[in-house]
Amino acid sequence: MLGVYGGTFDPVHFGHLRTALEVKELFKLDEIRLIPCFIPAHRDEPSVAADMRVRMLELALAGQSGMTVDTREIDRGGSSYMVDTLASLRETLAADRPLLLFIGSDAFEHLCQWYRWQALFDYAHVVVMTRPGSGYAELNEVLKQRYTDSIQKLKDTACGSLFFQRVTLLDISATAIRQMVAEGRNPGFLLPDAVINYIDQNQLYRR
Repeated sequence: MLGVYGGTFDPVHFGHLRTALEVKELFKLDEIRLIPCFIPAHRDEPSVAADMRVRMLELALAGQSGMTVDTREIDRGGSSYMVDTLASLRETLAADRPLLLFIGSDAFEHLCQWYRWQALFDYAHVVVMTRPGSGYAELNEVLKQRYTDSIQKLKDTACGSLFFQRVTLLDISATAIRQMVAEGRNPGFLLPDAVINYIDQNQLYRR
């Protein structure tokens, strides 16, 4: 199984990395690809250039087996729509290979506002990463029909299902990290040292 996890990663931090590692292990993924967007469709533009966000991801994932950076959204340019990304990925995969899109619970709350959101299920399973104790009692009819509580079903089919997975969600915010750096405070233990060094060397997120 292949997993994908998108975001601005501005900058990447341990909250991103911990959840990526955890779902890789929980779902026994062959690989999980972190996909930095170029221009987000549903939020403000990133604070730093795409190539720098890619470099921070590469530094953060150095030495991590089965965790890679995928730059297809940046290479494509323009607004980054996940449905286009999944379609392009599916073209490179065997038709029966399971593809899992991992999204946070905050993103899931706005899923029905995403561009061509129902078509996401034509290319991948959607796995919502939730906090322990959280749940979604109210799903619209489309999502109810997609819901499964069987990991085996995700393994046995290429796409089409909605699944909720509890993970350790660290309360770390890229926005808070940028503010911290701008104020001259030390963001240590919130993101990898290699990323902090890169931020310092390139004077990123300074006022």
